[in-house]
Amino acid sequence: MIFHPLFLDGAYLIDVEKNQDDRGFFGRVFCEKEFQNQGLASTWVQINNSFSEKRGTLRGFHFQRPPNSEVKVVRCVKGIIWDVIVDLRHQSKTYGKWYGAELSESNRTMMYVPSGFAHGFITLSDHSEIIYLVSSFYSQSSEGNLIWDDKDVGVVWPITPSLISAKDQKNNSLRDTEPIAL
Repeated sequence: MIFHPLFLDGAYLIDVEKNQDDRGFFGRVFCEKEFQNQGLASTWVQINNSFSEKRGTLRGFHFQRPPNSEVKVVRCVKGIIWDVIVDLRHQSKTYGKWYGAELSESNRTMMYVPSGFAHGFITLSDHSEIIYLVSSFYSQSSEGNLIWDDKDVGVVWPITPSLISAKDQKNNSLRDTEPIAL
């Protein structure tokens, strides 16, 4: 695996290191030792699957507060998504900053989302599906959210969303979201 650190401390893009021949390729998408060598979480309690029928479907931003903060590793296994993370860590130098990347079935890139980050994505193709590893069990009482179009965060989405759940349309602004102390 090839780990690409992002300017948001603790966040990474991870690419598959392909061993190719005339049959195709072989590569690892997870190796406990390699994650530990990078100082990253390597214990997963859930593997979640999200499928979106239509291009322009926006999901997020979601996060979990302590004591149920979670790390995620997100991979698009079908279609294309624009995956975005926002730093909500109280004393972080990059508090309120975001990073986005295209994840697709063809590039096989994964996003490592540290604890204390909000996560969301928009589908760039019909029939998009993601799988993500999660380090903590979901807890409704620890659930937090951030509105997708918050002016203070300023995420630049590649397309205008055409479908957002009623719940996600009511998410909080950054100003109304208490920073996460880890």
